[in-house]
Amino acid sequence: MQRIRLRYTKRGRLRFTSHRDFQRAFERALRRAEVPMAYSAGFTPHPKVSYANAAPTGTGSEAEYLEIALTAQRDPEQLRILLDESMPAGLDIVEAVEARTPGLADRLTASAWELRLDGVSQEEARRAADAFNAAETVEVQRLAKNGVRTFDARSAVVSLETPDLTETHSSQADRPTDQPCAILRLVVRHVTPAVRPDDVLSGLRAVADLAPPVPAAVTRLAQGLFDEETGTVTDPLAPDREAAEAHSTAEPPAAATAPA
Repeated sequence: MQRIRLRYTKRGRLRFTSHRDFQRAFERALRRAEVPMAYSAGFTPHPKVSYANAAPTGTGSEAEYLEIALTAQRDPEQLRILLDESMPAGLDIVEAVEARTPGLADRLTASAWELRLDGVSQEEARRAADAFNAAETVEVQRLAKNGVRTFDARSAVVSLETPDLTETHSSQADRPTDQPCAILRLVVRHVTPAVRPDDVLSGLRAVADLAPPVPAAVTRLAQGLFDEETGTVTDPLAPDREAAEAHSTAEPPAAATAPA
């Protein structure tokens, strides 16, 4: 059985698709591309697809991940192309690698986000970020299934900053605009309870009275392990690529055929 790991995006209006919407679109793409999927056992077999830490509905993303199991070998890049052609524009399959190392989900421990705040000056956003970073705890509330839940949104945040406008990822971030707006960069650890970008925005409102006049455009830029030395979120597919390269290097060259 071959396992393939995929990175996909949620861009533009497709950021409003729910995780269930994506599942339906992806399973249709699997059928259209005639992917030789492995299926679960039982009375209602379903394709073996493992989703990991999907972004909330309404947020864009450049770094969503899943893994599929196949009953026959396929070239990862050719498979990616076939699946991407079968998906709606905005839900793009942008990378595929063969799974050669265990624990993809275990490597998704942090996320880097970009928050675009229309109608907010960069200086106002900087002051709010400084107030948030200076706080020891920032309690926020979220409506859960069992009622309103109060938790600390500060402890999971590794960094919250306002980058130079010349260094923003406008080409990547969802809902790009030519109008002036503030940019916040957020790196947050995946903890329980999960701290989401909207929780951080609630915290900014609590500590600095920052209230954008329109909802923030939120885009996940990266997802993976947090590197303490560089302060960045690393690529979770890098170990699989490195293992594939090591395997190809270690393979002996094919024996030459002697002339008749």
